[in-house]
This record gives sequence, structure tokens and C-alpha cells, in this order.
Amino acid sequence: MTTPTSQASGPGALTVRAVRGAVQVASDDPALIEQATGDLLGEILRRNGLGDADLISIVFTTTHDLRSAFPAAAARKLGLTDVPLLCTAEIAVPGSLHRVVRILAHVHSRRPREAMHHVYLGGAAALRPDLGAPAPTSDVPLPQGA
Repeated sequence: MTTPTSQASGPGALTVRAVRGAVQVASDDPALIEQATGDLLGEILRRNGLGDADLISIVFTTTHDLRSAFPAAAARKLGLTDVPLLCTAEIAVPGSLHRVVRILAHVHSRRPREAMHHVYLGGAAALRPDLGAPAPTSDVPLPQGA
């Protein structure tokens, strides 16, 4: 039996974490989907102190009303060419928020699970008001390739 890396090296060891996020897009327009996806991904990386080398994989979902572009294509344009990306459809639950791109990113991090910052931008903040803490202030630029 092997010991997980996070336990093998003690507190602060590099481990796998998942970070979530969502953004509402104004309309089903490829440029708007690309911009919103880039903004969301950039904010997830920034708030969690992550660079593109920390990314393991990203799953993108879109609501049924966003069909004109793949969010993963926006990530590729940001330079994430060697990160496995997957796009899929969110289930269409009656009364759910429209025009939403969601991200589930698997990353390498030294942060404990409770210290990961999940990001909900614009109208998507209504999806998780419990995570609506204000963004940490930082003058740090986006990591290279993000």
C-alpha cells in the first residue's frame, strides 16, 4: 500500500486539488464565450497562485443555450496547449441559470483543500453565494501562459 503524497511529506506537500468556477455569458456569441472563459480561468489561476504548469486537467461545461464556441478553445488560445481539456453539456434543470460556463480544474497545489478559492463571476455568483468572498487584492500579473 502506498501513502498519498500529501501525507508522505507532511503539511504543505504538493497534492492534487480541484477548483471550481463559473461565469455567466451575455449571449451565445463566440467572442463573448471566449472572453468570459478567459476571464474566469485567469481569475481562478490568479486567486489560487497557480501557473499553467500546475494544471493537470480542466473540464468545462456549458448550459444548453451556449452552442457557438467551445470554452476549451479559449483556453488553448491562452496557451494551454498541453493540458487535457474537455467540454461537455450541463444538464438542463428547469429554472436554472442560463448562459453559464463552468470550470472544474484539477491542479497541483500546496494549499489545503479549504484554502482553495473557487471563483464565481458576474451573474454566476448567484450559483454559490456561500463562496462569494471578495477577491483577494493583488497586483500580481497572470501566470505565463494563462
